This record gives sequence, C-alpha cells and structure tokens, in this order.
Amino acid sequence: MKTPTIKTKDFILRPYRKGDRKSLQNNINNKKIYERVSNIPYPYTMKDARDWIKKKLKEERQKKRTSMAFAIDIGREVVGSIGLASMITGHKAEVGYWLAEKYWNKGIMTKAVKLITKFGFSKLKLKRMAIRVLLFNKASRRVAEKAGYKFEGILRKDIKKGNKFLDDYLFAKVK
Repeated sequence: MKTPTIKTKDFILRPYRKGDRKSLQNNINNKKIYERVSNIPYPYTMKDARDWIKKKLKEERQKKRTSMAFAIDIGREVVGSIGLASMITGHKAEVGYWLAEKYWNKGIMTKAVKLITKFGFSKLKLKRMAIRVLLFNKASRRVAEKAGYKFEGILRKDIKKGNKFLDDYLFAKVK
C-alpha cells in the first residue's frame, strides 16, 4: 500500500518528496528534538535529510512494506513526521513521531497520532499499536494518553542513545 495523503484544516500528512530535504533538515536539526527522539542524529545534516528521503522514496516502491512514514506538512514545509514501523508483516505496529519546536503545545501531534491510529486499525487492519516514550518526555507521554493509548509498563534499558541505555514507557492501543 502506498502512503496516502490525509488532509486536516491544520496540517497535511503525506508521503515524503524529493523537494522536502531543506525543510526537513531545518526543522529536525534541534537539540531538544534529538534528546526526545530515540533514533535521529544531531546535528542533523543535509546528507541525513537526503538519505532519509531517499530511503522513504525507495520504501514507497516496495510491495511488502514494514514501515510507512508521513511528512507533517504545514504551508508546504515538512515540520514533523509520524510513522508506523514493524507493520504490515503482522498484526501490530509501533508509532513514532517528532515535531518542530515552534509547533509544540498546539495539539498537532495528538491529532496526527489519532489519525495514524485510525488509519492503522481501519486501512491496515492492525490489532495493536504501540508508542514508546523516553521517561523524561512528559509532552510525548501526554500525546499518547490523549490519543487513547494506555500505559503498559516501563521497558528497562530499551533505548541506546550514544553511550547511554535509557528506559522508556510503553503505551498501547488495541482494537
């Protein structure tokens, strides 16, 4: 399945495009985002942006998908991303996301998580969706809760970031 476009009055969720490199790099290259997201480099370079977009464009052409990433587009600019990983090959997926700092605390990510969750359950026929949140990331924890995800536990030393092993919360929603 190709990544669809989902429009709201506040933003658009859409597949990545070649022209997204500059706005992606500008908006993700933020130490606060790096600290809160488990798997992005910092500084985030134009090469990182180019490699990410190239990878996502290649995935769009694959018949069997194990991940799907949506650019969060406001004013034709990539201001964030939300995606599903470890999906389509089974009955479950993990939701991951980030958002440019200037858009924090506006309800955008909660709305995006709700949309992706609905998409996962209705279109992909998933039965379980999970979100992992680093313990100190209270805002992301609130996003998961507001989107209807339930706390399931703490995963000890689940994330390796640099030379540190970090714990995270596990939230899930089932259908």
